[in-house]
Amino acid sequence: MQGLAPFKVIVAEEILTPHGEIIGMFLKETIPSGLSVEQTISQIRTQGGLVCIPHPFDTFRPSALDSGIIEEIVDQIDIIEAFNSRAPLLQSSTKAQTFADKYGIAKSAGSDAHTIGEIGNAYMEMPEFNGRDDFLQALRTGKVVGRRTSPLIHFVTAWEKLKGSLKRQ
Repeated sequence: MQGLAPFKVIVAEEILTPHGEIIGMFLKETIPSGLSVEQTISQIRTQGGLVCIPHPFDTFRPSALDSGIIEEIVDQIDIIEAFNSRAPLLQSSTKAQTFADKYGIAKSAGSDAHTIGEIGNAYMEMPEFNGRDDFLQALRTGKVVGRRTSPLIHFVTAWEKLKGSLKRQ
């Protein structure tokens, strides 16, 4: 699949641990959900991947990695999502940016799109790159760009989940 795209594709996966989500980037194999935070990071590292923390400090998102755990693993984090367009409160992005600056962690941005209209609400402007290490360096020099998604979109997502569960019954 990666070789078919006319643009660079980074193989990544959002992995659910018992304490929240972690993204592994530049992966070669799937990592199962349900592993501990430490096991998940170990599996990402074994594949030569990068550890990214999505939607940190978002108090409304149950899948956000606990902030205490983020502090505990800070030396193992390569990238932190400094802007998530779906976060209902701007303070979570502000806290993530401050945290990244404090610890010298590369920043990323995510649309976290659940609908077509949300695609591209957040992205990084960064130089071209070749491979994992070059990507991380380019990301460090990049600029977070984005706009917040309307909080009303969460009602659309909840409605779609409800419809899906009703269809399965």
